[in-house]
Amino acid sequence: MRKPVNRTPAWVGPVATIGALAIVVVAFLAYRYMTTPAPPPPATAATTAQILTTITSLPASEFDQVGMGSATNIIQKVSGSALLGPAGKPLIFYYGAEFCPFCAAERWPMIIALSRFGTFSGLKTTTSSSTDVFPNTPTFTFHGATYASTYVELQTVEVSDRNQKPLETPTSAQEALVVKYNPNGTIPFVDIGNKFVIPRATYQPDPITGMTWQDIATALMNPESPQSAAIVGSANLVTAGICVLTSNQPSTVCTPAIQAIEAKL
Repeated sequence: MRKPVNRTPAWVGPVATIGALAIVVVAFLAYRYMTTPAPPPPATAATTAQILTTITSLPASEFDQVGMGSATNIIQKVSGSALLGPAGKPLIFYYGAEFCPFCAAERWPMIIALSRFGTFSGLKTTTSSSTDVFPNTPTFTFHGATYASTYVELQTVEVSDRNQKPLETPTSAQEALVVKYNPNGTIPFVDIGNKFVIPRATYQPDPITGMTWQDIATALMNPESPQSAAIVGSANLVTAGICVLTSNQPSTVCTPAIQAIEAKL
């Protein structure tokens, strides 16, 4: 008796495998689409100004209460000649990108800390990429913004926009700092006067995922919120690094609580 012959074409197996893989990919993309937080509604100029006023006017008592909070102390000491700006003041250098969710998270404490020493102009709201991890993380952009301070100077470079298209190009001097102190090429990268560097975000974006800028600003008014623990705690780390540069001036900012953090850097 003849054995039954398999008449299935040889190509059917691979095609079936490809088809099953395609179904898995489509299902994953559909799941990601359904679970990705939508970008928060754009903030108007008036709303942006209100948000910035809120987060840059937190009472000194809150900074003292939060301390390092839940921030990760990843600040590294570096050795090098003092980094000074064009006006001869200690220079803080930020290197990041608008699409980057970790840069999005770190700009909050950077803005809060630097606003204790000076004033920003031209900050605008934006979100991180919708296709990266922690999609649509609400933040601000340093692109087009300026900063004035009696104590320090600030230079920022946002190398790419939210869609990963080229935005700003670092100078040769800025590129040299990145190459020297950030060989792994991670972002965000912050150089605090060549005294300290921050090679990545000091907290994960989880606490602010899915929130609006207004939600975050409101949460930061509560020193016991997870957002304050992460963002204000990170701002205190940055503040401590800057206070080292300014010889603990002004004293209203470089308080004993901040100086206690300095000792841990």
